[in-house]
Amino acid sequence: MIAVAIHKQLGDFQLDAEFVAPAGVTAIFGRSGSGKTTIVNGLAGLMRPDSGRITVGDTVLFDSAARVNLPPQKRRIGYVFQDARLFPHMTVKRNLTYGGTHDADNVIAVLGLADLLNRMPSGLSGGERQRVALGRALMCDPQILLMDEPLAALDAPRKAEILPYIERLRDEVKIPILYVTHDVSEVARLATTLVVLEAGKVNIAGPVETVLSQPEAVPLLGVRAAGAVITTKIAGRLLDDGLTELSFSGGRLLLPGMLGVLGQTVRLRIPAQDVILSKEAPTGLSALNVLPVVITRIEIGRGPGVAVGLKAGEDQLLARITRRSAQRMGLAVGQKIYAIIKATAVGPEDIGR
Repeated sequence: MIAVAIHKQLGDFQLDAEFVAPAGVTAIFGRSGSGKTTIVNGLAGLMRPDSGRITVGDTVLFDSAARVNLPPQKRRIGYVFQDARLFPHMTVKRNLTYGGTHDADNVIAVLGLADLLNRMPSGLSGGERQRVALGRALMCDPQILLMDEPLAALDAPRKAEILPYIERLRDEVKIPILYVTHDVSEVARLATTLVVLEAGKVNIAGPVETVLSQPEAVPLLGVRAAGAVITTKIAGRLLDDGLTELSFSGGRLLLPGMLGVLGQTVRLRIPAQDVILSKEAPTGLSALNVLPVVITRIEIGRGPGVAVGLKAGEDQLLARITRRSAQRMGLAVGQKIYAIIKATAVGPEDIGR
C-alpha cells in the first residue's frame, strides 16, 4: 500500500495531496496543471515536498517531521515516462538489462518482448518502445511502478496495441502501480482505484467503479468523458448477428464483436451521455439493451445538464440528460425506471479484460 500526504509550493501553484493507493492500479486523473506529475516525482524522489510523509508498506520514503528523504536510487521505484527514453545505441535486450535482470524471463513473456530482443529502438513502433521501457523498469526489481501518461504520445492503433499488455501486467505483476492519465478510457480499462485531482487537491478518491458512477464526478471528469464502469462476464455469442452477450448483476447486455471466450470477465465503461431513461418499459426501439434501474442520486449541473445515478442490480450506472427532460419526467430518488443503452454506445476503447 502507498500512502501519500504531501505539501509543495511551486510558484503560484500549491499542491496539498493526501490519498492511499492499495494493491493494483491507482489512476491519478486530472486536467493539465492539476499536480499529477508533481505527485509521482515526489514518490520517485525527483521532487522534495515542503512537508508531509510518503510510505510504501513499512518503508518510509519521505517524512519531513522525522527528516527522512531517501535518495531516488534507494527507493526501489520503476518509472515509465511519456516518452520511452531508450538508449538508441543499445539493442532491446541491452536496454532491458541496463538496470538489472530481475525476473527477466517472466518480464519478457508478460510484455511479449521475445521477438524484439535483437532489434534497435529506431526500428520499433511507439507501442513497442513503451513495452520495452516497461520491461526495463520492472527488471530493476521495483517495489512500486510509476507510469506518467505512458500512452499520451501514441496514436489510437498504438494505444490499442499496448493496452492489453498493461492489463496483463496489472494482473500478473503483484506490485502497486500509480498510473497518471487524463484519459477516462484508460482509467476504466486499467484502474482499480481512482484519485481525481483538481487544482492541486484530491477532490475525490476510491474504487474506480464507485468514483466514476457518482453524479458529482461529472464536472471533474468532463461531461463527455463521464460514465460508469461495470464488470461483466461473457454469457454467450450470437454468431448470426456478430454480437456478444454479457451478464452482470443488473441483467444482460448485447454488444457488437467477439469480445472473448465464454465465462471471461470483461470491464465496460458505459458513457453517461449514451444512456437514455424511460419511465415505461419501451417498445419498438432499435436499442437492444433495456435495463430496469432505480434512481439513487440526481445532481443538477450549472448548465442545462443533470447527472442521474442509477442502480442496476448491485452495480451503479450513470446517465446525463437535460434538466428539461428530468423535470418533464418528474424524476426522483428511489423511482424505478428503465435505462436504454444502444449496443454501439460502448466503443472498443471502453472494453477491457
